[in-house]
Amino acid sequence: MSVAIATFEDVRRAEAVIRQHISPAPLIRSYRLEKELGLPPERRVWLKDYGWTPVGSFKLMGALNWMANNLEVIGDRPVAAHSSGNFASGIAFAGMRYGKRVIVVMPDTAPAVKFDLTQSFGAEIRTYDISRDHETNERDRLAQEIAEEENGLQASPYDDNDVIAGNGVGGLEIADELRRQGRSISQFICQVSGGGLMAGHALAIGEAFPDALIVGVEPDTAADFQQSLESDERLRVDRPSGICDGLLSYDVGVCNWPILRQHVSLAVTVPDIDTQQAMKWLYEKHGLCTEPSGAITTAAVLTGKVPLDGDGDIVLVVSGRNVDKVQFHKWIDVK
Repeated sequence: MSVAIATFEDVRRAEAVIRQHISPAPLIRSYRLEKELGLPPERRVWLKDYGWTPVGSFKLMGALNWMANNLEVIGDRPVAAHSSGNFASGIAFAGMRYGKRVIVVMPDTAPAVKFDLTQSFGAEIRTYDISRDHETNERDRLAQEIAEEENGLQASPYDDNDVIAGNGVGGLEIADELRRQGRSISQFICQVSGGGLMAGHALAIGEAFPDALIVGVEPDTAADFQQSLESDERLRVDRPSGICDGLLSYDVGVCNWPILRQHVSLAVTVPDIDTQQAMKWLYEKHGLCTEPSGAITTAAVLTGKVPLDGDGDIVLVVSGRNVDKVQFHKWIDVK
């Protein structure tokens, strides 16, 4: 069965939607990483920090574009979605902006900050036992029940072309800013879970900088994309695990896979201890209190997982900063 694939033109169209609601997330030069990596003066490292969005992560962009493009279909129906937490708050914010009722299914282990954010935008939350979901499929069942019993319309957190295109607006922001400064990109390094973040960004970065090495990063205990890329077929991990709660999807989305396969040249994996070290590094060097999923790209660079040859700049995505403070300080209490 053929699947419609999001395009760069879809990303450009999504930009007008996103600009109605939020300003671009900052692209911050990291002098500390440039020094840490021993780069020559002409090369720069940039952090695209989505912790600055109203929901503390990139997920808002895809949620806003999905909501805007489905208003007629939604009508008076509720919107249903499942999420580890960041898409939950993103779709809740979008529902608030467009006056739509939102019901989200979240794991019972989601950080309190993600529950609080989602509720603050008016969404209803229903929880499931994530430890047994690989056996019970409770997450999908609950979302489907909402759709069937309450005539809700389901929104995918990543496997949807409107979501992909909305997320890709962040890639446009990166490309437009660096080209304005006369810069080029040698390496673009981004998290991969369901693939909606990377797919959207890859469309924009690939269009603007076709020679850039686009690198996906996953936890080593949730490495379905790396395995998929190596085998050239979309594979599933039955029990993804680890501290990166935002990167524990079972597989990449059907809509994402063709884009990832075309644009992403390398996938690397990172153990949790390296992610903890990167969280600590970002906190001590930049004052960023970052969730594990947001710091994993920095971990990949600091541990030498990504080849950094070339003469262009390096861009790392900090995908979100929604982490409970007590847990954060436990995680960064490492040598």
